[in-house]
Amino acid sequence: MGFQLPEYIEPDFSVPFFRTAPDVLTQPVTVTGVAPDNFHATSIFPEYFKIAGVWRLAEESRMDCCVRVNSENEPEIIEPRHLQIGDNVVLGRTEDGSEGIFLHVDGFVQKSASRDQFAFRSGRSRETAFSKDYDHLYDLLHFERANGNILWVMGPACAFDADARKAMEWLIANGYVNGLLAGNALATHDLEAAMFGTALGQNIYSQQSHPNGHYHHLDLINAVRKSGSIENFISEQAIDSGIIFSCQKYGIPTVLTGSIRDDGPLPDVIADTYQGQDAMRRLVRQATTVICLATQLHTIATGNMTPSYRVVDGTVRPLYIYSVDISEFAVNKLGDRGSLTATSIITNVQDFVVMLSKGLKTEI
Repeated sequence: MGFQLPEYIEPDFSVPFFRTAPDVLTQPVTVTGVAPDNFHATSIFPEYFKIAGVWRLAEESRMDCCVRVNSENEPEIIEPRHLQIGDNVVLGRTEDGSEGIFLHVDGFVQKSASRDQFAFRSGRSRETAFSKDYDHLYDLLHFERANGNILWVMGPACAFDADARKAMEWLIANGYVNGLLAGNALATHDLEAAMFGTALGQNIYSQQSHPNGHYHHLDLINAVRKSGSIENFISEQAIDSGIIFSCQKYGIPTVLTGSIRDDGPLPDVIADTYQGQDAMRRLVRQATTVICLATQLHTIATGNMTPSYRVVDGTVRPLYIYSVDISEFAVNKLGDRGSLTATSIITNVQDFVVMLSKGLKTEI
């Protein structure tokens, strides 16, 4: 039958409560980057705002942002630091419609048969069998390749294994990657693997450490900085393999953001935190499925930027998030931070990428 998006059921705004609810209150910004008192902060769920007598959905929502009403009476989501003097910002801290704000948490909830209140292993842990999740992910990614936008968030562990790098090359070449978010380390060790055959000085095939191998990533960073950019380095050194090479080859948008502990960093890494955040948001706002692999801080950051839904050609659909890590703690952090729609898979990310590519190849 193939993958089908669940139907979104919007609120019935014809009922008397919604028809008689007041318009939302707004107040203009008087200081750049400062929201008015009692401003409304957004969540991951669809939110409607009654403006000029009409209930309107805020598109491209994300956590902890403000709502600005534009000149066409449409609600726009904006980070508080981007507010400008004169922007009309929505006020109100209730979400039940009584102040013209309605948070719709169950638009995708499907009716199902009742189940026992008590059941063993109803949570997700290292004892969970994730085969059903893989099957769902195969179907989802086939659908998204033709209809959506698949964003990957990757930690450096993805570059430590030769088979995992080859699997990612195949996923990129075959249309299963539409964007990449990562840090300095993923790009550094992936390019190190392409240049030296090592990652953090260990052979990507045998995992054996090379003599003085701990210099390899530093030499790599130095060489890329000498070239002036990753693109120049790939051309000058005739790099022909890996995740970063494949993204360059197929024109995949890539955002590399730095951290306080970075070596180097590579010249393409965005060092300014807020510039990096804005660049990440631009890719997140296009995504319909997000897959996060073994990078706890990038995963949490991306989750906080990502709503539970996306509006595509006027249709509201779910936005799917996967968090994959060997640590239960890491994958559960998304839920703890409010990203309740994330699916967690507890496994080694190299094994995950290889298994995913094999499963997708089998079903093509």
